[in-house]
Amino acid sequence: MIYFDQAATSYYRPDCVVTAVIEALANAGNSSRSATGPSIWSSRIVYEAREKIATLFNAKPENVAFTSGVTESLNLVIASFFNKGHIITTANDHNSVLRPLYLRDGDLDLTIIPVDKDGNFEYELMERAFRPDTLAVITTGASNVTGNLMDIQRIGTIVHEHNALFILDAAQVAGLIPIDMENFNIDILCFTGHKELFAPQGTGGIVLREGLHPVPVKVGGSGFYSFAKNHPDMMPNVFEAGTANVHGIAGLNASVDWILKNGLDTDALLLAKDFYEGLKNIEDVKIYGCFKRNRVPVISFNIKDIDSSIVADRLWMEYSIAVRSGIHCAPLIHQALGTDKQGTVRFSFSRFNTQEEAKQALIAIKEIRDDLCQD
Repeated sequence: MIYFDQAATSYYRPDCVVTAVIEALANAGNSSRSATGPSIWSSRIVYEAREKIATLFNAKPENVAFTSGVTESLNLVIASFFNKGHIITTANDHNSVLRPLYLRDGDLDLTIIPVDKDGNFEYELMERAFRPDTLAVITTGASNVTGNLMDIQRIGTIVHEHNALFILDAAQVAGLIPIDMENFNIDILCFTGHKELFAPQGTGGIVLREGLHPVPVKVGGSGFYSFAKNHPDMMPNVFEAGTANVHGIAGLNASVDWILKNGLDTDALLLAKDFYEGLKNIEDVKIYGCFKRNRVPVISFNIKDIDSSIVADRLWMEYSIAVRSGIHCAPLIHQALGTDKQGTVRFSFSRFNTQEEAKQALIAIKEIRDDLCQD
């Protein structure tokens, strides 16, 4: 099998991640719930993971809360911080941003910044969208469809000039680009562990800058203040009701440690660029996105007007190449690209892919095109 679906979830991971999860399955107790050996072991692993995430994003460990992934993180943040007011997002964004905002229709007034046929939006439009009651900009760091990378630092500057919060959905950028919350003016960063951080599924988190005060929206066991009727409102406990996913967090701890030692994934972007150069020369292939600006290693395309699922199915059934087709849970960008009916075939790369795999994929795409587009 050749795996090109990194933007959905990592398949290949460093060996240390697997080892850490197995070790946790054999040793972990309930983190921070007792003074027994298994509980203390788990508490140490969880705190180590907070420290590493804080190092990766230039934050403080006590401001790192763990969740099941970026979808839960965004839901918790939106519910915790906002009652009534105005929110800005973009047509690049995933349903993990859009649906929690739609759910608050009537309380939160939403402005969605449109994008052009290449998936780009004008930052001036974002600036003009601010109102006196604007609370935040919530947006992805990169499109999971086009691979277009947002100018995160520029967005942060714009947002802070208007005294609003900048909330970054880092699902498609964590592990790929340097992210400095302080220098980028990011107030809240929501991340997932199972993509370019190479951690197990079911891991992710929320990272806050100093001085923010969330209110509990997911409540239950906290391990302390048990007689209080209200859930603790301090970080990280405010977002961590219930038993921690220590087995997953152990994998995240190992994967981020590996990234801090080995560096961010720049190899994937180089491979994606080479793949693009070959793909654009195949007849009847249309590629989506902007290739004149900074990107992440995601490339979406179609062959003529053929449904994207047909191409993806043939890649898998005939060539054992795993990719993603369809709408990718990002309906607004597909509407902008004109692919809301067809979807797109998406290739996404990681440092564990090879040049030879990319060459085989290009051969497969050409053969499928030649078969489907016979005169």
